[in-house]
Parts: sequence; structure tokens; C-alpha cells
Amino acid sequence: MDVTFLGAARTVTGSMHLVRTREATVLLDCGLFQGPRREAAQRNRELPFDPAALDAVVLSHAHIDHSGALPMLAKGDFRGSIYTTPATRDLAAVMLEDAALIQAADARHVNKLVEAGEVPGDPVEPLYTTEDVVAILRTMISVPYHRAIDVAKGVKLTFLDAGHVLGSAIVVLDLEEDGVRKRLVFSGDLGRSGMPILRDPEVPTGADALLLESTYGDRVHPARAAMDDALRETIARTVARGGKVIVPTFALERAQEIVLSLGVLAAAGKLPRVPIYVDSPLTVKVTEVFRMHPECYDAELRRRLESGASPFDAPGLRYVADVEESKAITASDAPAIVLAASGMCESGRVLHHLRACLGDPRSTVAIVGFQAPHTLGRRLVEKRAQVRIFGVEHERRCEVVVLNGFSAHAGQDELVRFASQVRAQGSLGPIALVHGELAAQKALAEKLAETGITHVQIPSRGDRIDLTRAPS
Repeated sequence: MDVTFLGAARTVTGSMHLVRTREATVLLDCGLFQGPRREAAQRNRELPFDPAALDAVVLSHAHIDHSGALPMLAKGDFRGSIYTTPATRDLAAVMLEDAALIQAADARHVNKLVEAGEVPGDPVEPLYTTEDVVAILRTMISVPYHRAIDVAKGVKLTFLDAGHVLGSAIVVLDLEEDGVRKRLVFSGDLGRSGMPILRDPEVPTGADALLLESTYGDRVHPARAAMDDALRETIARTVARGGKVIVPTFALERAQEIVLSLGVLAAAGKLPRVPIYVDSPLTVKVTEVFRMHPECYDAELRRRLESGASPFDAPGLRYVADVEESKAITASDAPAIVLAASGMCESGRVLHHLRACLGDPRSTVAIVGFQAPHTLGRRLVEKRAQVRIFGVEHERRCEVVVLNGFSAHAGQDELVRFASQVRAQGSLGPIALVHGELAAQKALAEKLAETGITHVQIPSRGDRIDLTRAPS
């Protein structure tokens, strides 16, 4: 009875953990790895397990670094089922299709550059097609929060609300082998308390082992109100000098939260009168899924909906799906606020907006989420003078502002509080820190030790934890 860490080990991408007993093999998440292009291509094309050997997959939420490799299972004779919450099932349908379409579009663009001799290298192919996405969606089974279900022999699954994104779940697995019972808890990506739209994370009881995310294990987030003020100030000074504000956003949750903030600021008369574009077909589709799942909202947002107010609109806001309109926004020199995917600037329409604005000292790129190492987003956070887009070097002269307080990930204090609450409600043994960079994980481990939680491990990729062995 063990867990092997195949992704999101000492890094934040490619979430993938294999749970095994003598009679069952269950995969927790199946995410895409984002990093150096060559390494990412190799790791994403070569799954570190045999899909045919899986009895089941449990998906914590729909973000691509947790779900994006699922269509690869369709290529590997996967015969099991994928279990997730109803909202995540609906989100995965649009997000995985979008991932396939973006891969195809980016491959065509890169191949044109290769053919023209503008960038070195060989032609590239998409990881998977929309047909692979459809095939894997057929295997998905929706499971509501708090409903226990058998997913494999000796493995019972229960989802709790993680409060991270719509439909996100804390995974509780009750494992049984030869009369031995263990409760394994996987936090997935843990949300923050007191945030708009979603409920606060729940706390599981009876945990024997915990896989805990650690994205922000080394820092405490500023208050949300402070982030609204920082966003307002960023927009005001950029518009005053005649520039655009480009906001790379994750289409799921971050885009909706930024729109919510913009609506609040506009209603209070705190925004300049400029157009606001949500230039992402995926965000349009995801926002429609949000409207379909009020069961995931917190009480405040439900009250707003009941009053007839839309939380996903703001004065001057326009959702853009048409590619020609997107090109017109890119070509325009007029001040504007542009939200576009992807959140780590690795694909999608945001790349075209960045290519147009990077050299403009009037414009600003506002980073509102975690940026993994070796991504374009991380290079912007590091404020590098030169960055590469589609293989071509561009000089960066625009301003870059980092607003991590908008993150949907728990900060260090919230992670410590969650682990302490889990320990108080069970006989908690080993804690494995996943989905974080090593420096953040070490800082979190030290904070946990200060509270008396000392059985903390920081696994590398390929490491294994025996769930039946008592921690030393």
C-alpha cells in the first residue's frame, strides 16, 4: 500500500501520483508538465506508467497542470474510469478541447516559422487531438462532494470542497488491504479562506497520510483588498501614459476573479473609462460553466445572483471569441485592459498580445498567478530584458507588475493551519509536500515543524512512500 510521485514533485506542474495496493492501482491527477520546451515535450509524450494497468483515475480539478495529460490515456489502452466532481467534468470538457485546439494552432504557427527558416528545429505535432479528448471524456464519472463511492477493489473515494477553483476537490481515499485500513488525503490545490465566488476549503477527518500542495509554502498572501488597490493603481498609471494592461490569466477561476474585481472597482468609480477585453474563447466557455454550477458558490455570491447582479460582467467589458476581433485588439494602439490565456504565457492568444506590447514602455504586463520555472511567465516575473516568443527573441521594454495576492492557492499560514486541523481530527502520520518548488517546500516544512508536525517528506520524482510503515 504505497504512493509513487510521478509529477509535481519539487515542482508545480504535471501533477501525477500513483496509489497502489496489492489489488488496485489508482492515479491521482494526470497533468501536463510545463517547463523547458524539449523536456516538456518528452515528458508529456511519454507517460511514466502503463495506462492499461490503471483501475481508475481521480481528478482533483480541471486546471491543465492537473488534467491536461488525460487524453494521452486514450492513446494507451486505458480501460478504467475517471472520477471527478460534476463541475470539474463540465470544465474538463471545454478545457481539454481547448488544449487540443491550441496545440494544433501553435504547432501550425511554429511549423511555418521552421519552414521559413526563422527558427531552428524540426516540425512539431500536437500531443493529442479533439478525438482523443472525446474518447477520454466518455470515461468520466461525476461524483458530488461528500458521496463515498468504490472506485477499485479496496479503494473508496470521497470528495471534499478544496475552495481552489470551481469544482476543485480534496481527495479522500479509504484503502483496505489484507485487513489493514488507511485513509489517504490528497489536498489537490488548496484554496484560500474568505475569497469571493467559492466556499472555504473543508477539513477531512481521520487522515493517516496527507499529500499537501506547497505552491506558496514560503510566503503569506496580502489581503485581497490590497490587491484590488494594486490592480487599480497599475491600470491608472498605465492608461495615463497611453498603454495597454495585458493580464495573462488562467481561464478557470483567475479570469473570473479579475473580472469580479474590475466590476467592483468600476462600480466604485475607481477605473479609467477604457475597454476591457476578455480575449479567450475558453474563458467565455468556462464562465458559462460557472453559471451552471451555483452549488459551488459561497453565500455572498449566491446573494448577488439572487439580486439579479451578474458577477462576471463590468462596465465596458467585452468577451471576445472571434479571432479577427482579437487581431484588431492586438493591432490597436489605444489604451485597454486585456485578459487572455494562458496563465503562464506558454500558449494561446496572450502570446500575440505580449509580442505586440513587450517593446512598448507605455504598456504593462500584470502577472496575477504563479509562474513555473522556465515558462515565459517566469521570465517576465524575473524582468528579463530579452524573452523568446514562438522561438523569436523580443526586447522587453514594458513594465511588469506581479500581483500574487490574487492567487487561488493557500499561502503558508493557511497551509500550516490546514495541516494542523487535519492532524487534530485524525491519527496523521506522514505528510508529503507536493506541487511546490524546493525552497518553498523547505520553508513550509520548517513552519510545520514549529507546530510539532515533524513527519514531513519532500519527495523527488519517482520516490515512493509506504503507507503501512509508521513514520520514524
